This record gives sequence, structure tokens and C-alpha cells, in this order.
Amino acid sequence: MSDLALLGGDPVIRAPLRPYRSMGEAEKQAVIEVMDSGKLSGFYGSPGPEFLGGPKVKAFEELWRQRYGVAHAVSVNSATSGLIAAIGAIGVSPGDEVIVPPWTMSATVVAPLFYGAIPVFADVDRRTFCLEPNAVREAITPRTRAILAVNLFGHPAPLRELVGLAREKGLYLIEDSAQAPWAADEHGQRAGTVGDIGVYSLNYHKHIHTGEGGMCVTANADLAQRLRLIRNHGENAVAGEDVDSLVNIVGFNFRLPELSAAIGIAQLNRVDDHVAARERVAVRLTEEAQNLEGLYPPVVRDGCRHNYYCWTMRFDPERLGVTRATFSAALAAEGFPHAVGYVKPLYLLPLFRQRVAFGRNGWPFTPTSQRYEKGLCPVTERLHEHEAIVFEPCAYEISEGEVAQLGDALRKVHRHLSALRKYEKASAEKRA
Repeated sequence: MSDLALLGGDPVIRAPLRPYRSMGEAEKQAVIEVMDSGKLSGFYGSPGPEFLGGPKVKAFEELWRQRYGVAHAVSVNSATSGLIAAIGAIGVSPGDEVIVPPWTMSATVVAPLFYGAIPVFADVDRRTFCLEPNAVREAITPRTRAILAVNLFGHPAPLRELVGLAREKGLYLIEDSAQAPWAADEHGQRAGTVGDIGVYSLNYHKHIHTGEGGMCVTANADLAQRLRLIRNHGENAVAGEDVDSLVNIVGFNFRLPELSAAIGIAQLNRVDDHVAARERVAVRLTEEAQNLEGLYPPVVRDGCRHNYYCWTMRFDPERLGVTRATFSAALAAEGFPHAVGYVKPLYLLPLFRQRVAFGRNGWPFTPTSQRYEKGLCPVTERLHEHEAIVFEPCAYEISEGEVAQLGDALRKVHRHLSALRKYEKASAEKRA
């Protein structure tokens, strides 16, 4: 009998991994300072100095601006809010198209809908999981207004190619860098700062966080001003001379509270430590997973920095002779926490399949012939259905010994593929 835990053996990892806790004394003191001040928010939705927020919000934005080497940093209460504000800031209008990847958090592809724009999906690169430039080029039409690239799992998209394509076609490039706060491209430039606007997440399970929150960055002063207006009821504060265009300045409440900003300052002061801890785990896990036939650890493009929000391995069912589901069950039984498939390709959500977003008549899909059907992005579909196995370094506090155990568990399951094939065959016969 095999010693696989799935088949009655002892698991490699006997105790659950400890959750990663990034909150410490600095964050506690920051919260106390704000509480003692009695000022939990500094925003007013009307003209004046407080239109830009309280002292902690302003200090957080300035620190982010300095650390990232950008001209402007604009805080928001979530990356979702930041994406909506970014789409608005570039002047997207009803009927415009925005090219998006199908493999990301849903907020990325829903953001254009708020302005009546149509998401157009382009497939991803099989090795890095980010937008594939040729697929993007093929998706561009006369209606295209922007490309929304995602630096997925902490690896930078091919940003130089995408920004070059955007400039060639007269488009904007927005970067969803929610999962990639310290990643960098081949030129050492931080992910999120190559395009026209970059958006970062400070959600509780990211590298650094404020519970909920986000940050937008841009080198363009007009775009920065538009982001600030959309963030805070801009219709109340804008004067005609403040921006070049009043398009999309109908505002929201996307404001970050003082408590969150104070925590963000403490977190940003330790961002190097938080990111490096995840990188060390992921790099070691890649070393542990090398040279296992049919398993492909994450690829890092030459010269890039991957900060590993997720460590995503590709699984080859044809080469290994078992399904991913069976391999995953065996891996889970050994105590290796993971998920399979990440998210379903987003064009398969009912929102897109049924072409219904706002109102009874399906606006903004009504006037477009855009269709969202299975087979639209075959690389993404194969990754989701058969190949991707995802581990989250951000979720756990992992010692060197525990990384070694994760590697032992992976190799153990791989070593017993023949037993898994028999198990899978017997299970199929029993179901029949």
C-alpha cells in the first residue's frame, strides 16, 4: 500500500501553517495616536484644504509618493474604488472599449461598466499569466480607449510592450497592481508606475494592508487631480479651471479614513521586510519543486522582480497521467494548503454571459455586439480547468523548515503517481 496520506498513510505536514500577522506595535501606536486626536477622518466634500483629507492621509500619500518615486499618489478606500476612479479619470465614455484580462479579480473588468464602457477580453501568456501583447493587439478596435493590464500574482505584465502599443494606438494604459506592490519590470521600474495610472490594494490579505484601502499613482498632474475629484464628490468642488474636462467628475465617496492611513504609514515603513519574507518563501518553494516532471513552478521574466502574492504552479495532466483534481486531493491530504484554478475566466460570469449590468435593458451591453462565450480565451480556460495550482505565501508565517516540508509533500505526491493513477481508475470504475 502507498504511504500517501490520501490512501491511509501519515501526512508530511501535521500542523496547520500559522497565519501571517503583519500588525505590530507601530500599528497599535499609530491607531492610538489617531484615536487620541479624535479625528477619524479629515475629509470635507467641499472646496478647501480638507477636500484632500486629513493629516494622516496626506502624510501616507507623501510617503508612498517618495517610496515609489512617483509624482502623485492618491489614496482611496479600496483598489476597486481606485480602478473605478482611474477609468473615470482617463475620460472613458459610454460605448468605449477597455481591453482586460479574463484572469483577475472581478473588480478589474467591472470598473469600465460604471462609465458605460465595454470590457473586451484578451488572453494571457501561459507562463506568466499576464496579458499577452499579441492578443491585446488583435483585440484593439476603433472603439478602444484603454488597456487595463494586471500584474497578476505579483509578476509584472509585459509593461514596456503594452505601453508601447498604447502609445502607438493613442490609448491609455492602466495597471492593476493590487497584487504587486514591490514588483519591478526588466528596467527596474516598479510595477504600477509604467502606465498612465497604477492602482494598488491595501486589502487585509495583501503584502501590506490597512484592512481595506488602496492607492493610485500617476505622473500626470491632470489625471491626479481628476482622481482626487472622483474620490470625493468632485461635482461639489470642481471649478472650470481646475481640470481640462468635466467629463466623469460626478464623484463618489472613495475616501480613506485617518485610522487606515496611520496604519498604512506603519506598514509602508516595513514594506521591504513584508515583501522580502514572501519572496524568500516562494523562491525556496520553487527550488523545492524543480525537476519534477510535469510540474512547472512560477516563471520570472529575465530582470523582473516577482513579489509572489501567489506562487502558481502549472500542472500537466497529460504528462503525469492523472487529473489535477486527484493530484490536488493527495497534496491537500499531505497538509499542503493550496487552491486550484484561481478564478473562473470572468467572461463566464452571468453578468457577461447574460449581458446584464445596469437597469432592465442590459445597459451598457445593449448597443454592442460583444459576446462572451466559452472558448474566448483558451489559454486562460486551460489554466483554470486543468493546470493552475495556487499557493499563497502572503497568507502564512513560514519557517525554513516548513518550506522544506511543503517541498517534501510535493515530492512525495509526485513520487507516488502510479498509486494515484490506480486510485483514480478505481474511483472512476466505482462511479460507473
